[in-house]
Amino acid sequence: MSRTVLVLGAGIVGVSCALALQQRGLAVTLLDRREPGRETSYGNAGVIGRSSLVPLNNPGLYAKLPGYLGNRHPALHLDWRRALASPGWMLRFLWEARRSQASARIAAMDGLTSTAVTRHRALMQQAGISDRLRETGTLKLWRSVAGLEAARAEQVLFTAYGIESEILDRQGISALEPSLNPIFPTGLFVSANGSVDSPGAVTAAYAALFVARGGRLVQDEVGALRREGALWRVQAARGFHEASDVVVALGPWSADLLRPLGLDPKLDVERGYHRHLAPEDGARLNRPVYDVDGAYFMTPMEEGYRITSGVDLSQRDAPDRLRQIDSATQSAREAFPLGAVIGKTWRGARPTLPDSLPMIGAAPRHDGLWLAFGNQHLGFSTGPMTGELLAALFSGETPPIDPKPYAPGRYL
Repeated sequence: MSRTVLVLGAGIVGVSCALALQQRGLAVTLLDRREPGRETSYGNAGVIGRSSLVPLNNPGLYAKLPGYLGNRHPALHLDWRRALASPGWMLRFLWEARRSQASARIAAMDGLTSTAVTRHRALMQQAGISDRLRETGTLKLWRSVAGLEAARAEQVLFTAYGIESEILDRQGISALEPSLNPIFPTGLFVSANGSVDSPGAVTAAYAALFVARGGRLVQDEVGALRREGALWRVQAARGFHEASDVVVALGPWSADLLRPLGLDPKLDVERGYHRHLAPEDGARLNRPVYDVDGAYFMTPMEEGYRITSGVDLSQRDAPDRLRQIDSATQSAREAFPLGAVIGKTWRGARPTLPDSLPMIGAAPRHDGLWLAFGNQHLGFSTGPMTGELLAALFSGETPPIDPKPYAPGRYL
């Protein structure tokens, strides 16, 4: 019997897996309850982060914790009810921040991001949407002179991984982005990063490419997953779907499907928000900027200027908590001439494992079950490599990067 594959989840990771498996001659069905790119993949800052090497839970987190615990800092909100309800994940997350683990995790992130722009560029060319790609870099900004030391430390790290960067003073920042208000004495420009004007639209275009190449796209609500003989059967709202192999790429909902199979991947979420604002007449940015002290990205998008918030560690489905996005909006107005809010505030959940690395590969003890989730803040950047790595492992090929750091067995 020839192998057939059912990919569950049509975000950037699931679509990337579907395309990579399809390129190897496999019959692939892509299944999601919504249209492609309408969940977590829709709401990010649109950055293709070659320089995104250091996870949130890095050794520097310990020193920052006292400032975070009062829920006054825009970078983090912690719902204590969640912490007390599931202390295991939180403790593992903090344990993984220890210095002895930092180098290995940074190297693993480098494997996922080193070809991010190249892979997106190729996919956009194939999908006919090259005009959505901006290769104008990103700009990180500090509001105090103390930022110079932080910028220099980041530059040292980037240089070690072959990533060019340039430290800018106030005048250099203004030369690069004239519309920014002159409130930032230090900036770090990373030319290797890319960005897009609509990550949701890019993901949808990749899914359309998959369909154009003969892939099957089904919109249906996944209910349960079980093995029946030689096949995996997915029970959905509109019927059953079967395949010899199944890839779980459901982002923050992946664990819900796996726990009935006796698999607990230690997956949790970091919630985040975004809001679009119109620029004032004549004001424009050429690239995404990140305000370190304000804890937000501001990215020019087709809907307007997207402001993203810090991390909200509340339960996945808890009501909105708008403190962080309101603070980010106020800070963004200080930095750049912004006008009216456009549309509604968006909230999403970013799937995160305790070591901030995704699960990519075969599930233990379950033949034909493959996992691709946990890409935390960087799913849009790391989705194409995640798909390529999973497809290589699936097909028995030499993987493009070392798969060990992402092996599902480390938590299952």
